[in-house]
Amino acid sequence: MPYVKRWSPPWTITDGRAGNVRQAVALASALKLGAHRPLVLSPRAPWRWLAPRWLPGAAAGYGQAFSELAAEPPALAIGCGRQAAGALRVLRRRGTRVVQILDPRLPPRHWDLLVVPEHDRLRGANVLTLLGSLNPVNDDWLACGRAAFPTFDELPGPRTALLVGGPTPHAPWHEPDMVRVFQQLAAQLQAEGGSLLATTSRRTPPALVGALRSAFAELPQVIWGDGGDGVNPYAGLLGWADRVVVSPDSVNLLSEACATRLPVAVALAGQAQGRLAQFQHALRDRGRLQPRWLDWHCDARIEPLRETARIAAQVRARLLSV
Repeated sequence: MPYVKRWSPPWTITDGRAGNVRQAVALASALKLGAHRPLVLSPRAPWRWLAPRWLPGAAAGYGQAFSELAAEPPALAIGCGRQAAGALRVLRRRGTRVVQILDPRLPPRHWDLLVVPEHDRLRGANVLTLLGSLNPVNDDWLACGRAAFPTFDELPGPRTALLVGGPTPHAPWHEPDMVRVFQQLAAQLQAEGGSLLATTSRRTPPALVGALRSAFAELPQVIWGDGGDGVNPYAGLLGWADRVVVSPDSVNLLSEACATRLPVAVALAGQAQGRLAQFQHALRDRGRLQPRWLDWHCDARIEPLRETARIAAQVRARLLSV
């Protein structure tokens, strides 16, 4: 039977966490089916704890907004994260085609398609794998970033983008070590010239933001450290940078840095463990990371890591064709 609602804009369903939202929206946008409709779940007990396991009454278990959506389910829904995986199961029972991003820790048969990183073990006929994470970074996105922040062009080159996350169990770096990274990078800029374009994340320890500002206080720079700095110029940072330094704790940050055509270095790379270390190793095998810390080699043949368009094409072929 033809899937007559296949071209309607998708819903994106997440728990509101920035990394999950970013991946779901990136895939929805890459499908080019129109403006996606976002939904942030508000799960209550016991669904909040047990998702994506199935429990009776699940349509009402993920919050009022989802309950209203489930009454008139969309043609396509894209979710990211464990809570979203549970909500997608409800929608699939009501006829929605569903795409789950990240391993839901249950057999793949409960979803139409799953999208997981290569470093996860989940495999199956309906499982699509990618290197890194889904993201919006492409040439158009970078051009928009440059257009949105034209004054960054006035900063002296080379412009180094610094993307700082925060310690995690898979990358348990310590603040004094990151402060030394700041000092080393500042010393290089002081000696060789250039400027800094830096941004932190919600996970960055507050004291580290102050240390970042102090380390580069005497150098040309733009530093976004919190909401008090106005709009996060992240796209402008990557759009105007000549090279990128990334902390070792985030697959998303590293994926987006490597989606540019710039040389990329990982600070405190040895702190990465498990899947983060595997991801770095895969990028090095592809020649996508600088072999030595702050020893920059600009290669005109850099091939950007852009998996989102490839995954979107596979989703369209699998779900959106008659």
